[in-house]
Amino acid sequence: MAVKEERSFTRDVVDSMTNKHLTDKMDFDDKRQVAVWDLPTRLFHWVLAVLVINCVVTAKIGGNMMTYHMYSGYLVLTILFFRFVWGVLGGYHSKFVNFVRGPSIVLQYAIGLTKKNTPHYLGHNPLGGWSVVAMLLTLLLQTMSGLFASDDIFTEGPLYPLVSNSVSSTLTRIHNINAIVIGCLIAVHLTAIIFHLVVKHENLIKPMFTGTKMWPGDAPPSGGNLWTATIIFGISLAAVYLLVT
Repeated sequence: MAVKEERSFTRDVVDSMTNKHLTDKMDFDDKRQVAVWDLPTRLFHWVLAVLVINCVVTAKIGGNMMTYHMYSGYLVLTILFFRFVWGVLGGYHSKFVNFVRGPSIVLQYAIGLTKKNTPHYLGHNPLGGWSVVAMLLTLLLQTMSGLFASDDIFTEGPLYPLVSNSVSSTLTRIHNINAIVIGCLIAVHLTAIIFHLVVKHENLIKPMFTGTKMWPGDAPPSGGNLWTATIIFGISLAAVYLLVT
């Protein structure tokens, strides 16, 4: 009975937070620092950013740098595997179920962006949630297609011998086209961050460093067990190693 009441309380708190308009001056005066992003999620975010930049730079340079391009791709695939599992077992705001919302809520939020009093979300907002999903899926497609890709000159993915030349050529084209899609998603992501900072006066970058955010009222525990994260990462790393060797 106590567990049921606790779950009900948490749900009610979250519902009130995620639909709360922060337009009342008293709300701003009463804000306090609460935990939002667990450490594994923050590490994933910034390590992924560094690895994607390295993949782009090494691909542009080409030649011997393609070796590092491939290694970066393996690491991206590793932390993607981690993130998909962490999206089920991780901290509260890292779980997909807590930030992937239905189309009606997403549409309502998108329309509300043109208004002054847009509801603030402690974790990912409805558009941001689907942006995360889109980024994860396109990066997964990029890394998986890269395993079978070939430039017909110098570089071949580790799984290239397992498919025919025609299949490899198709996956290589997908790899190249999808790179443009990822670039567009990154541009949208950066634009959204600037929009929220300049127009909505909401800093989305700082909480991804500190893990905390100023928020009025109560908030559910961010959660996220470090030992669980370590085990998930270790299994993901081992899985990718076995896949590419």
